[in-house]
Amino acid sequence: MIEVDRLTVTYGSTTVVKDASFSCRPGTVTGFLGPNGAGKSTTMRVLCGLTRATSGTATVNGMRYGQLRNPAREIGVLLDPTTQHSGRTGRENLTVSARMMGVTKERVEDMLELVGLGGAPAARRVGEYSLGMRQRLGLAHALLGEPNILVLDEPVNGLDPEGIHWMRGLLREFADGGGIVLLSSHLLREVDAVADSLVLIQRGEIIAKGNKTDLLTATGTVVRAVDQAQLSAVLSAAGIPATRTEDHAFIADAQAETVGRAAAEAGVVLLELRSADSGGLEEMFLAMTRDTSNDDTSNDDATNDAVREPQS
Repeated sequence: MIEVDRLTVTYGSTTVVKDASFSCRPGTVTGFLGPNGAGKSTTMRVLCGLTRATSGTATVNGMRYGQLRNPAREIGVLLDPTTQHSGRTGRENLTVSARMMGVTKERVEDMLELVGLGGAPAARRVGEYSLGMRQRLGLAHALLGEPNILVLDEPVNGLDPEGIHWMRGLLREFADGGGIVLLSSHLLREVDAVADSLVLIQRGEIIAKGNKTDLLTATGTVVRAVDQAQLSAVLSAAGIPATRTEDHAFIADAQAETVGRAAAEAGVVLLELRSADSGGLEEMFLAMTRDTSNDDTSNDDATNDAVREPQS
């Protein structure tokens, strides 16, 4: 079980994560999404014992990471594949970790085979690996201790389409076996394909969380009119919150019938009226984060992450 409870992280006067709360339950893949610098990496680093919380908690199976007797046997972590020792071979990297975890050499070989690095690739120095190979080795390391939880930050970065498909299947199988996966990725289609639940973070605050299907069906109505200025005035007068999209439509926080009636009563000619969920995860993500995703002055962790931790 992963539990993040009112987590806050500050660097000096900058609040990177603010009062964040969510949980990840057995048998599920949770997609952790947000713009660059939103606080994803910081939250995951607190969960994995790499960053100190200012207040609140992030626990694994009811305990903070530092309290776990043998953390790698309970939580597998892949936050940055470039941190592996480049002078050692893939097999040597895993073997050193295996000794620390108390797992067998046979487990090392099994994991190398599982991620497609068995045979000759295992004997190559990691410094000669491509980014995709480093990702595979990182996943092998995360799985090495036979944990029931995986925390992965951009695990498909550098993988080819075949590798992405393989990763998706592996994570789905892990969760279907009762495991927990917390997955951060900018590839929204991949998250959409594998996630059961979603957590969206923006400017350090959780702005949406829950079952993926429920969230996608609660994203409002896309509406477009011949006269968008008139439509904007009608929505405002009707008390219907709306966000303008990049293609100059509106996403209204109301059912299509409510929006259509308000427009009809005002004589507004509509060109488009449909549920926003038909655009899937990508449209929902953009709708929820559009207002600040390009705001260079936002109070987020972009600068802090670049200095202190891997950028999410």
